[in-house]
Amino acid sequence: MPETAALPEREGMDYDVVIVGAGPAGLSAAIRLKQIAPETTVVVVEKGSEVGAHILSGAVIDPIGLDRLLPDWREDPERPLKTPVTEDRFYFLGHSGGVRLPNALMPGLMDNHGNFVGSLANVARWLGARAEALGVEIYPGFAASELLFDAAGAVTGVATGDMGVGKEGEIKPGFTRGMELRGKYTLLAEGARGSLSKQAIARFGLAEDREPQKYGIGLKELWRIDPALHKPGLVQHSFGWPLDNSTGGGSFLYHMEDGLVSVGFVVHLNYQNPTLSPFDEFQRFKTHPMIAPTFAGATRLAYGARAITEGGWQSVPKLCFPGGALLGCAAGFVNVPRIKGSHNAVLSGMLAAEHVAQALAAGRAQDELTSYEDAWRDSDIGRDLVRVRNVKPLWSKLGTLAGVAVGGLDMWTNQLFGFSLFGTLKHGKPDHATLKPLSDVTPIVYPRPDGVLSFDKLSSVFISNTNHEEDQPSHLKLADPSLPVRENLPVYGEPARLYCPAGVYEIVYGDEAARKEPRFVVNAQNCVHCKTCDIKDPAQNITWVPPEGGGGPNYPNM
Repeated sequence: MPETAALPEREGMDYDVVIVGAGPAGLSAAIRLKQIAPETTVVVVEKGSEVGAHILSGAVIDPIGLDRLLPDWREDPERPLKTPVTEDRFYFLGHSGGVRLPNALMPGLMDNHGNFVGSLANVARWLGARAEALGVEIYPGFAASELLFDAAGAVTGVATGDMGVGKEGEIKPGFTRGMELRGKYTLLAEGARGSLSKQAIARFGLAEDREPQKYGIGLKELWRIDPALHKPGLVQHSFGWPLDNSTGGGSFLYHMEDGLVSVGFVVHLNYQNPTLSPFDEFQRFKTHPMIAPTFAGATRLAYGARAITEGGWQSVPKLCFPGGALLGCAAGFVNVPRIKGSHNAVLSGMLAAEHVAQALAAGRAQDELTSYEDAWRDSDIGRDLVRVRNVKPLWSKLGTLAGVAVGGLDMWTNQLFGFSLFGTLKHGKPDHATLKPLSDVTPIVYPRPDGVLSFDKLSSVFISNTNHEEDQPSHLKLADPSLPVRENLPVYGEPARLYCPAGVYEIVYGDEAARKEPRFVVNAQNCVHCKTCDIKDPAQNITWVPPEGGGGPNYPNM
């Protein structure tokens, strides 16, 4: 970046509340604040080119949050959710077949009836319109890149990134300085592994005395299928093949409206084999004989990927810090066995807004919202997460077959008797510390994509509509540029080239005759903002920061 002294002063605007992230959590907080106190000034800043552009989820959505936030939502002809769940199916897949698991064995909280199949991106767009109608200011295309602090160290707002900076940090024609958005409280609703949330957690020690946050990577495609094969409201989940028993994860296949099917795959990021590629496991999954027939004659429309928080109850950090709070997936409110987090995102946005409104009414500012922290575990969010708190650690410790079986039993005891035989289990290592050296694993060899059911990364990134201004500083920062070749390559085969679902990272070998050393290449333009590299790099050498505002994927109906 240019020297600070050479830059003009930022202009600024003052609000009661500044919200980072126009997803379900941030927009629900904005709406609830305006419902309680219409005179409250609220701004939402969003790094995507439009509201919903960076939203990616399955999604089967529990409407509990929408029902409480906007009880009339079902009466709106423009409502984003119109397809109720009509059928639930659960499968265990082997290499060439599978077994459907009886629904009667599933704990009641796994029942999806009463939920809706739809696009979370469209839910965000609809919430954005409702928020603006209440007077909320929303600024898409502006990435919040910096937390602002007062002399006492409290957060006083955020600054958006400068626009028009060249790759080497030079100021280009049309340079525009970022804005300061100052608030009495700042709510971080950036989703999993948000850059400002990560800074706040570290600066204020919010993860002390908590288990490490755990993550998965979710990959998703949107297809239009043969109308004869389309079953609106069918929800199908599976686990097993192509993953081995020691690697956690699973799949989903949701029949939406208008002949659309959402298909996706989740790999838990505590996997051990450095040659595993979540993207290629997803492509393999679609070729399974129980999955492939759905896509006969179908057209792939969109692709995307995103990290998912999986630590749950025991990994949620302290939610409040001087001047602000964490919401939604930034706080880690995903229910792993249900593969759902948007309902808790909405509920957390509402809960935070109610405690912010109380603080503002009392004339407070820039202090800690301790009442929000104190309230969440006894709320519907806490009741949702506490019952499933041992599913993830059991899966990790026992493997897929035993872990899923024992985890299911644990959910039953929680549901029927309100307790767990295991108490509250620990997660153990953070995800970046779980890889084994190449010498200790059998390398995975993936088949070439057929271009019909399975595809390569670059053609997939193309249909994610990902775009970044090419002449800008890389938003993927290497603490030590030599480390990938010096350490990660000989020990792990440089796993970044495999765990990245967008072909961002490559090892390029030079002319052998010229004896050129291999180079680590970062194709930042391909980045779909999944944050997996920030999570899984074994040396924690890669830091994801926001690129120039508006850059990244532009997801339709995802």
